[in-house]
Amino acid sequence: MTRTLTLNAFLMTTGHHESSWRLPESDPHAGTDIGHYIRLAQLAEKAKLDAIFFADGPLLQGPVAQRPAGILDPVSVLTAIAPLTENIGLIATASTSYNDPYNLARRFASLDLISNGRAGWNVVTTAGDAAARNFSQSGQFDSSQRYLRADEFLTVAKKLRDSWDPEAIVADKDSGTWADPGKIHPANHVGEHFQVAGALNVPRSPQGHPVIIQAGASAAGKDFAGRWAEAIFTAHQSFESAKAFYQEIKHKAVANGRAEQSVKVLPGIVPILGSTEAEALELADRLDELILPEYAKNTLAQQLHVDPQILDLDRDLPAGLESVVSKEKSTSRRDLILELGYQRKLTVRQIIRELGPGRGHQTFTGTPEQLADRIEYWFNAGAVDGFNIMAPVLPSGLETFTEQVVPILQQRQLFRTEYEHSTLRGNYGLPIPRVERTSLSV
Repeated sequence: MTRTLTLNAFLMTTGHHESSWRLPESDPHAGTDIGHYIRLAQLAEKAKLDAIFFADGPLLQGPVAQRPAGILDPVSVLTAIAPLTENIGLIATASTSYNDPYNLARRFASLDLISNGRAGWNVVTTAGDAAARNFSQSGQFDSSQRYLRADEFLTVAKKLRDSWDPEAIVADKDSGTWADPGKIHPANHVGEHFQVAGALNVPRSPQGHPVIIQAGASAAGKDFAGRWAEAIFTAHQSFESAKAFYQEIKHKAVANGRAEQSVKVLPGIVPILGSTEAEALELADRLDELILPEYAKNTLAQQLHVDPQILDLDRDLPAGLESVVSKEKSTSRRDLILELGYQRKLTVRQIIRELGPGRGHQTFTGTPEQLADRIEYWFNAGAVDGFNIMAPVLPSGLETFTEQVVPILQQRQLFRTEYEHSTLRGNYGLPIPRVERTSLSV
């Protein structure tokens, strides 16, 4: 079977560039407009993209003065989108630190049934004390505890998803039998973090259960992905780091008794496109000039876990920042910022402009043909299975990508021209999971 690209549309309010909302054509209220997301989903489906994806977190993301911060619950958004689309996958982020397995398994199983098998769950563990304080906790779980909890969370979620055999529903009107009780099994889970007795109250969907996605880049995150992830979303500025990460994730999957193709590696890319390079650069400059440097400096300081006062916009990063953070705080974006400052020798202002389009994801500025060349090279050279397309401005950036880049990829036989499947697993080339009966406790 010919290997083809996986392409998701990563949707975010008015676009991924932090100043996108300030453009005259942008609607600053788009983040809470369900019609906005329905139109984007239909645009992505028209181009035959694999899925749309929403990030999320259980706290108000700041600083609110810098960009739109009001966001709708992604499962609710995708539930509204599901009846108005037919083939495109629907991926939402949800935390294992601030949910319980039964409720979350039920929410995703419901979305999966409503969409006829198109749901995906991006599993996150949520670092940071700010989120913890929204859930009656004084501080976050430490990193090892977060991943131990997440591992047990997914174990329970799988027991719940597998509590219904595929043929459990009989629906025999003559005998009066709706379901075979012998084919519905209680979870009977007793573990360190969770005790879950009963079976799920939602049956299996056409794809078995939602696709599991993961986005952690720490050592613990990559180990977790090797055990559980069927796709991993990641950020890489260079081909070399992307390829090394790709190989590591594939090896971890194999070490866990899985096939290499059982997990897709999908970095983000922010395409700033124009009919010419000069036109693309003009758009990039237009967006960058709308960044408010002092606000952005505060965000940068948060990611580095330092006082903003030690950062000077027109100076290099202070030395020694790699030793500031403990292992309990999120480090993936911090490490990328340190690479920009210490290895590429960018000033704080230059780092801010570099991060403005996609918060550390690769930014590509050029023509549709040039972007297609980049995507093809990374794909064929074994650095990616595809990309999360992070349009800098919405809807225009997604329109340009779907109307001008996708046809080039299709002409090169790198991407589908029609959907061959109606489920997310089918689009991703993943098998329907077999039902497993695990032990009663851990």
